Amino acid sequence: MQATVSRYDAETGAGAVLTDNGIELPFGPESLATTPVRLLRIGQRVRLETTGTGAGLAITSVRFITLP
Repeated sequence: MQATVSRYDAETGAGAVLTDNGIELPFGPESLATTPVRLLRIGQRVRLETTGTGAGLAITSVRFITLP
């Protein structure tokens, strides 16, 4: 899934993204811990790994979008 960063706190590593279908999903620093991502910018496009569905949808990983 792809999304756009809507909030990000560099001190805590927490933030939120807005998915392409208009859902805002929060994420914690653990979503960046196993990725090369260290800082995000508001408006930046990212790729998400998620778990669950509907109200239980949660972000497990936030990564940069890379071109093939």
